[in-house]
Amino acid sequence: MRSFHTASDDELDRAERRSGLRTIKKVAPYLWPADKPWVKRRVVLAMLALLGSKLIAVYTPMLYRDAVNALSGEGVPMLALGAVGLTVAYGMARLFTNGFQQLRDAIFAAVGQRALRQLALETFTHIHRLSMRYHITRKTGGLSRIIERGVKGVDFLLRFMLFSIGPLVLELVMVAGIFFFLFDSWYLATVVGTIAIYVWFTFKVTEWRVKLRREMNDQDTDANQKAIDSLLNFETVKYFGAEAREAARYDRAMEAYERAALLTSYSLSFLNFGQSFLITGGLVVVMVMAALGVQNGTLTVGDFVMVNAYMIQITMPLNFLGTVYREIRQSLVDMGEMFDLLEQPSEISDKPGAPALRVDGGRVTLEDIEFGYDDERPILKGVSLDVAPGQTVAIVGPSGSGKSTIGRLLFRFYDVQGGALKIDGQDVRDVTQDSLHDAIGVVPQDTVLFNDTIRYNIAYGRDGATEEEVIAAARAAQIHDFIMRLPKGYDTAVGERGLKLSGGEKQRVGIARTLLKNPPILLLDEATSALDTETEREIQGALRRAGEGRTVLTIAHRLSTVADADRIIVLEDGRITESGTHARLLETRGRYWSLWQRQAAESDAA
Repeated sequence: MRSFHTASDDELDRAERRSGLRTIKKVAPYLWPADKPWVKRRVVLAMLALLGSKLIAVYTPMLYRDAVNALSGEGVPMLALGAVGLTVAYGMARLFTNGFQQLRDAIFAAVGQRALRQLALETFTHIHRLSMRYHITRKTGGLSRIIERGVKGVDFLLRFMLFSIGPLVLELVMVAGIFFFLFDSWYLATVVGTIAIYVWFTFKVTEWRVKLRREMNDQDTDANQKAIDSLLNFETVKYFGAEAREAARYDRAMEAYERAALLTSYSLSFLNFGQSFLITGGLVVVMVMAALGVQNGTLTVGDFVMVNAYMIQITMPLNFLGTVYREIRQSLVDMGEMFDLLEQPSEISDKPGAPALRVDGGRVTLEDIEFGYDDERPILKGVSLDVAPGQTVAIVGPSGSGKSTIGRLLFRFYDVQGGALKIDGQDVRDVTQDSLHDAIGVVPQDTVLFNDTIRYNIAYGRDGATEEEVIAAARAAQIHDFIMRLPKGYDTAVGERGLKLSGGEKQRVGIARTLLKNPPILLLDEATSALDTETEREIQGALRRAGEGRTVLTIAHRLSTVADADRIIVLEDGRITESGTHARLLETRGRYWSLWQRQAAESDAA
């Protein structure tokens, strides 16, 4: 057997053990929650059913022995039932053993499912609390795999730690005691020695297999990430005729997974054969001792049969020891990854006791804002801006100047690193995120829709919106007539990410969704830059209506879309270089004028 033992493996094993202990500590409260007495009752009842099952299981071979002795005329049965009665009792004992096991599982099922559901909900909720910075550095496929494996590990860990390892130890102790008191210490020594060597071998090989399984999991995650990434970029794959390239890339990932899976399979065969060899060796030694006892008259044929029954009875759970141990180790690893995720701090969080944002008019103030996504590359360098209630202010400038960053800071996807961003005099860092998000409506450059109906996507703007309100929002966004021409109307499915709709149709749905939200502040983040000129003009009308009576911040690339703004801010290299109305900025013949001339020339050429 080739050794994979390295210093890094030792460090990883120690880390996994620490993670395993942490995981067990975190899972334990789900078995004994202080505020859920019904869970405690179920755990106690399940353990009582387990104990009953094991007691009957350990006594069952004695009934088998007495039945054989009654038939052979040897010994005195413990129960005066006769051979037939003892055989029936033996059958009933086996039935009750299984019955108590099933009762135990049925009682505990609600405990396991509650823990699974609660942990899954906590993880899902926590992921939504994590910052934008975290999400743009994670791969969705790998993240979903971590959650999936971790949640599945909860039920397995709870069930097998309670109902496999503990009961196995209890049964082994009881059988060892019976061998000691009914036979002699040599039987006990043989059984204990066999079990000790068996457990040592099983754990050693399983530790090796865990390393192989870890590699297989890594390759599985990698292949899954590549598959999801490729499917999410379906259009791009088609545009570049890269189907074969993507298939080859996925196949390479699956090839690495195949190699790891084969090693895992081969090591399982080695483990199974080694376990069988050891347990069979121990069985043969004990049976030879019993056979010699029958020959010299110290044991009956029934004793010989009983010894065989006990050895087979403890062999069955021992055969699964390697699998159970490996799965528990793997569950601890999987759940450890999930708890790592749960312990990932939220970069953006509410201050303790933060009040809700109070919007009186919707004044947005930027006071000497400084920000960069990393320390070495500042994006905004002392930006100050005051947007009066009900005013429409456009922010324009070349790519990379920091236009969209202002929108992300306003919505508090990130916190400013210098200065302050306020709404009606309240620093956005001092109020709750929920109230801040309620006050701001966003129409992004690319509206992403849920794979559901048009009604669902518009109604997403406000929880509990009525049908009439949804239709009113669609009318205001000038998409109601289009929806009514569809065969299924508002029940039309939009497809994943809304791909069944055109760009203009998606934008209108997005505008309708934002109108339904009815926020006092509206952020238009290059809302029409991805559309053709004709569609853009149509959408502009809907956007103007959407901005009526609201404070509007428009981040724009096409200057023609913001010519009627109350004020236009020119942002360049993270600083405001010009500010004024469209006419005033053209008169000054500065940076805005040069951008306007360039876009006009491009438009004329087109």
